Amino acid sequence: MQRRRQIRHVSKRLKNYLNFSHPLISGSFNPEECAWAYGMNIFDLDAWRKTNIKETYHEWIHKNLESDLSLWQLGTLPPGLIAFHGHVHTIDPYWHMLGLGYQENKTREDAEKAVVIHFNGRAKPWLDIAFPHLRPLWTKYIDFSDKYIKACNIRP
Repeated sequence: MQRRRQIRHVSKRLKNYLNFSHPLISGSFNPEECAWAYGMNIFDLDAWRKTNIKETYHEWIHKNLESDLSLWQLGTLPPGLIAFHGHVHTIDPYWHMLGLGYQENKTREDAEKAVVIHFNGRAKPWLDIAFPHLRPLWTKYIDFSDKYIKACNIRP
C-alpha cells in the first residue's frame, strides 16, 4: 500500500471570520473552533431537510442587521459558517485540496492526485500573480482561441 505524504492544513478558526468582541458572537461560538472551506460543499439533502439551517441563516442575517453589521466583516462567508455550525463533517484533504491560490508550497504532484482542486486565495491561475508551477492545472482545460478568453487577455 502506497503511503500518502501528509499535507499541511491551513488552520482557519471562527475567530478569523466572526467578531468575538460582540457579545452575541462570543456568547454563541468558540473562537478556536475550526472553520471550513465554505466555497466547496457536499450536502446530504435528506439530513439538511431535517434541520433548521435556512431559518438559522436568516436569523443571523437579521441579527447582523440589527447590530449595525458588526457581527462579521461584510464580503466574507460567516452567515453560512454559522448556519451550518454543528452540521459539518471533515473529508480527506486529497478529496478537496485547498490553498492553491495562496500556498506556494502546494505541489503540482499532490494537486494532480486530488479529486477537486480549489484555487482559493488571491493567486488565481488566470492572473499574473498565479504560482507558475500550479497554473498548468487550470490552463490545460482552457481553449485559448476562444474569443471570450482572448477578450479577457487570459494567456497560457
